[in-house]
Amino acid sequence: MDAAHIRNFCIIAHIDHGKTTLSDRLLHRTGTIATRDMSDQLLDAMDLERERGITIKAHPVTMLYKAKNGETYELNLIDTPGHVDFAYEVSRSLSACEGALLVIDAAQGVEAQTVANYHLAAKQNLFIIPVINKIDLPHANIAQAKQQLEDVLAVPSESAIPCSAKEGIGIEDILEAIVANVPPPKPTGERSLQALAFDSYFDTYKGVVTHVRVFNGEIKPGMPVRLLHSGKSYEVKEVGSFNPKPYTREKLEAGETGYMTANIKSPSDVKMGDTLTDNRNPSGVLPGFKEIHPMVFSGIYPINTGDYEHLKASMGKLKLNDSAFAYSAETSVALGFGFRCGFLGLLHMEIVQERLRREYNVDIIATYPSVVYKVYLTDGTVKQVDNPAFLPEVTYIEKIEEPMVKSFIICPNENIGDMMSLISEKRGNVEHTETLDAKRVMLTSLIPLNEILIDFHDRIKSITRGYGSMDYEPTDYMESDMVKLDMLVNTEAMDAFSCIVHRTKAESRGRTLAEKLKEVIPRQQFQIKIQAAIGGKIVASEVISAFRKDVTAKCYGGDISRKRKLLEKQKEGKKRMKSIGNVDIPQEAFIEVLKS
Repeated sequence: MDAAHIRNFCIIAHIDHGKTTLSDRLLHRTGTIATRDMSDQLLDAMDLERERGITIKAHPVTMLYKAKNGETYELNLIDTPGHVDFAYEVSRSLSACEGALLVIDAAQGVEAQTVANYHLAAKQNLFIIPVINKIDLPHANIAQAKQQLEDVLAVPSESAIPCSAKEGIGIEDILEAIVANVPPPKPTGERSLQALAFDSYFDTYKGVVTHVRVFNGEIKPGMPVRLLHSGKSYEVKEVGSFNPKPYTREKLEAGETGYMTANIKSPSDVKMGDTLTDNRNPSGVLPGFKEIHPMVFSGIYPINTGDYEHLKASMGKLKLNDSAFAYSAETSVALGFGFRCGFLGLLHMEIVQERLRREYNVDIIATYPSVVYKVYLTDGTVKQVDNPAFLPEVTYIEKIEEPMVKSFIICPNENIGDMMSLISEKRGNVEHTETLDAKRVMLTSLIPLNEILIDFHDRIKSITRGYGSMDYEPTDYMESDMVKLDMLVNTEAMDAFSCIVHRTKAESRGRTLAEKLKEVIPRQQFQIKIQAAIGGKIVASEVISAFRKDVTAKCYGGDISRKRKLLEKQKEGKKRMKSIGNVDIPQEAFIEVLKS
């Protein structure tokens, strides 16, 4: 189709504002999907996506729409994830488009990720069409949503289209607005093929299927192509588009979105954001590419040690469909053989663990998540440490830097005090506050990534009774007083419970772990000491008392020295037992502590 009749657009929104339902409606209205094939959340293929109501993978789909002017247009839609963990995936999807539908929930208004995604789209110079969704809800407040559009995002409210994706209201207006306002794709003026690889997935029969947006030239089967960032060359086997299932085409022309296969064996060969060009006559690189690096690390171990090989095979299969997931083998004295895994963020970590349990039937236990620290040594070298076991001795460390994130928290006015105390508890500082409307404020703050790993999002939701929302973006590293906290059981360090924490938090964390271990470690014939230590300094301690046996029971009458002799003998025995006795901590105890 000629470029003048092509429109490339995506849908961006905060989580749960109705992106996927709107895309379902658009597919139905354009006749891409027959009514009998319709189902809710059609583009979300994974059970997990349907259950949680989130999009994890971006899904491109091509629709043909006959507009009111009688012309037929090819509309290429990319349904993007809304969560911050997949922000790079969203930015790559945006660079494959010329326009964006910004969806806002009429009941909830503008939220943290609405703001973040709007700025991402504005940075890519996309034409933004605001859509106020869920107008059929009894507590929908369209006037307030329009007011927030102007106040927070500086978008004229008269351009907003009211709609209800669930009821099918306003869908026609949205399609007409896309045709009228989204600019058609323009060629970049390069001498040969130039295409953006914005996503990929693995197919058992075809190998890696790469999602592409052609900016210049055309792709057709039999053509030799090269990926500029990875430097690898392939021959194209098949090209096509999605509706939403893949179908083959003769070629993909400038401005079109679709897929290509080329005997690529591993998804790590196709880097997200890479430029695809003609091998015989290469063109220039498209802007915006960056390597994806894991932000959060955690150890994953099989609960039953016999499942190690099964877990290894499952991780290999999972890696094929998720190129951002990284893993390497590691061993632990306590948990046996397992893997050190890297994730883009907390949601990504949860999703991977859940998929391993469900799709691959593996019982796993995950260690406390950690981030990548930059450790500056006294000899001038810099070491990146993601595992407490690899932290050098204190005498060799000059300073430690930890990763920071800039967080944007939107909360009701009455919760601002609680929110600020939560941020300061997490060692963050509020840079500035912004009043969004009569009821809500946005706090911009700088917080260590390590502090928001576990319960930060839950705490925001509970403080604001569900009305708060949060978005964050990684910033730079900052020097911090970080220490390694070791847990000693009977003076032996347990590597599974070691963690890198800020000095001010070390004592409370050590005390919590010691109390938990006291509950789960079974009693022995001798006294067991549980200690939390920073280097040689003990910061918290608990004692598990020994089993008691009344050795003086057989003494009846006689001199007191007889009883004393028996008690002394018992004391000697316990002392000897303590020096040679081992404390075997059962697997269940490790699992209990790590779960908490």
